[in-house]
Amino acid sequence: MLKRIIYICLGATAISLAVSGCKTPELIQKDVNDAVPESYANGSQDTTNTAAEVVWQEYFTDPYLQALVDTALNNNQELNITLQEIQVAQNEVRVRKGEILPSVGLGAAAGVDKVGRYTSQGANDANTDIKPGKEMPDPLQDYMLGAYATWEIDIWHKLRNAKKSAMTRYLGSIEGKNFMVTNLISEIANSYYELLALDNQLAIVKQNIEIQTNAFEIVKYQKQAARVTELAVRRFEAQVLNTQSLQFGIQQDIIEIENRINFLVGRFPQKVERDSNAFGDLIPKTIHAGIPSQLLANRPDIRQAELELAASKIDIKVAKADFYPSLEITAGIGFNAFNPSYLFNTPQSLIYSLAGELVAPLINRNAIKARYLTANSKQIQAIYNYEQTILNAYIEVANQLSNIDNLEKTYDLKDKEVQALTQSVDISNELFKSARADYMEVLLTQRDALESKFDLIETKMKQMNAKVNIYQALGGGWK
Repeated sequence: MLKRIIYICLGATAISLAVSGCKTPELIQKDVNDAVPESYANGSQDTTNTAAEVVWQEYFTDPYLQALVDTALNNNQELNITLQEIQVAQNEVRVRKGEILPSVGLGAAAGVDKVGRYTSQGANDANTDIKPGKEMPDPLQDYMLGAYATWEIDIWHKLRNAKKSAMTRYLGSIEGKNFMVTNLISEIANSYYELLALDNQLAIVKQNIEIQTNAFEIVKYQKQAARVTELAVRRFEAQVLNTQSLQFGIQQDIIEIENRINFLVGRFPQKVERDSNAFGDLIPKTIHAGIPSQLLANRPDIRQAELELAASKIDIKVAKADFYPSLEITAGIGFNAFNPSYLFNTPQSLIYSLAGELVAPLINRNAIKARYLTANSKQIQAIYNYEQTILNAYIEVANQLSNIDNLEKTYDLKDKEVQALTQSVDISNELFKSARADYMEVLLTQRDALESKFDLIETKMKQMNAKVNIYQALGGGWK
């Protein structure tokens, strides 16, 4: 009767544990919106994103720039840190894989135990004969050698899902590295073109210093001939000094850009080799952007966000399994004796054990519920991050396509402006020599010509930056 009552109680307890464990909180549901427009805002009809398929060595043909990028891909510290993060993610996969398999270990122990003669154990040991005529030794030694194993049976796929989640994040870390490679190449290329632009601006400043110095000398002679006043001489002198001051500002900018590039390639400050004379001949190539849906496959940051979303969904399954009973099996086998000579006498010294344990959460359900809801919140967060990454990628491409078109038109107009003002400088100098124009017209014309040349170079630099940025936005550079 007593056994029957015990069995009924145990059965009722098991049922209550199972029922309580199967109740899970309701989760917030959100559908993923990965739809993108059929084309970009500029009305491009390209159907193939060829730019993203071009390797960076073919897209950037400048040998000096190629050498810088190649060095950076080997030496950049931030990229190397990311590579170690990939290794960490790979090790996490191994950890999760190991949790699925049984844990097996070997053990050995030795000890001595002295009990009182007039205790129950001492009296019992004194009356125990191991062999006829031999009493239990005192003090009592103890030797043990054996193997043990524990194994959590993955009945709810908790461990396998944890491994799958770790593997997905490992793949995501690889995509993160690819995105960093794209950004690194783009940053070096943009800095390189900025450096070429500064070199050309510096050359223009030096040319203008020479032109203005010659004009200054002419004005001094004219002042001696009483054709101009001291005011004209001082204004021309101030113009020369102002242009000379521009030279040192540009030289400082060149040093800082060079050091930015040196930092990206992982080396201490040194001169960056380059061909500044080729800057004026650079012409951005025609970009085939394709259709927006191709971004989902080409952009590493979108692929990383997608993998992170997939991992967050798996994490919910892992957290949900905590509500269910867990089954763990423990086993052991070995030898145990009070004398080393008896250690391997079987079956007398043989010991073994086998046990199964089924445990369902009851008291700590609040903590499990909190982890479950946290996993749900992280999944919703991953959905928003995925959608935001897609939106950001689309806008980046649309902006750069529009930027390329507008810069091309701007450059054509700036080029005509430079030609007109360059001719105006020559005309103003001739008119000033013949006293048909005053010195203010000459000064203003020289200033406008200098500014227009600066603007033309800056526009060319923006064109090259747009070429770099559209390559990055379309997902190129990492393949």
